[in-house]
Amino acid sequence: MAILVCGSLAYDTLLSFNNRFDSQILPDQLHKISTTFLVPSMRREFGGCSGNIAYNLALLGESPLVMATVGEDFAPYRTHLKRLGLRDDHITTIPGQFTAQCFIISDRDGNQLMAFHPGAFDHSTTNHMRDVAEPIEVAIVAPSGHDGCLQHCRELAELGVPFVFDPGQELPLFSRDELNELVELATYVTLNDYESELMRERAGLPIEALRRKVEALVVTRGSQGSEIYTEDGVHRIPCAPLAGAPVDPSGCGDAYRAGLLYGLKHGLDWQVTGRLANVIGAVKVASLGAQNHFFDWDRLADLYEQAYGAAWPG
Repeated sequence: MAILVCGSLAYDTLLSFNNRFDSQILPDQLHKISTTFLVPSMRREFGGCSGNIAYNLALLGESPLVMATVGEDFAPYRTHLKRLGLRDDHITTIPGQFTAQCFIISDRDGNQLMAFHPGAFDHSTTNHMRDVAEPIEVAIVAPSGHDGCLQHCRELAELGVPFVFDPGQELPLFSRDELNELVELATYVTLNDYESELMRERAGLPIEALRRKVEALVVTRGSQGSEIYTEDGVHRIPCAPLAGAPVDPSGCGDAYRAGLLYGLKHGLDWQVTGRLANVIGAVKVASLGAQNHFFDWDRLADLYEQAYGAAWPG
């Protein structure tokens, strides 16, 4: 049985400005700003939540099904996915659209200016769960656009497929009633610490209320590790030491979610699942970009034992 990953596929274009933004921006002239930043370094990365999660699952030896909408410029990304052994049956090309793209300019102090073009991402309702022929063990609905997320969650619930609701950066797009509905439909919910506060403010669902509505609530807290709330109590998982110097946090949350999905599919207990997810995130943060790191099971087992003083049970 397969893991289904619903979410975005995107190109990330990363640009570096070697000065500070305020060297070219006049605060009292923001109402008529017109300036150009010279960016001598540029790189283009494969990204998007579903692509990042699927990449890590492929390194774990899984063959997840990716459900997403993309544009006519998707060919290089498609080749990348096929090299990983991933199928594209449920990746739908939208004519006349670009694949979602994020453009990020960073100055020397780490400040960032971003522009996001959703493109084909806005057409995610084109995909339907009824079109997935394979039996699904577990699914995740990561950011898929407002309407797409609602549709995917409702259809998975109707089919009785257990799934993780992962609202991510789209959480503010949903109304109070919609968030409450999606939590009721989901089997599991995963949030970072900031999103858990947003869920409390926007949906009236603090952690204590959330944990009673799902089989497990997962809250990641960066360098503080993660917490998994279940009917048995709270599993607090210390973070794993970094597998190298910290380089780039982008994609760490998606790497963690791949470990979570692997544990759910294979029936691992929550302590082991959380530890595995933390280790994968620690590997990712030592690499530039969301899909440039590498690990195999030998390396994961070594890092797991170093981090937690216990042998990997797999």
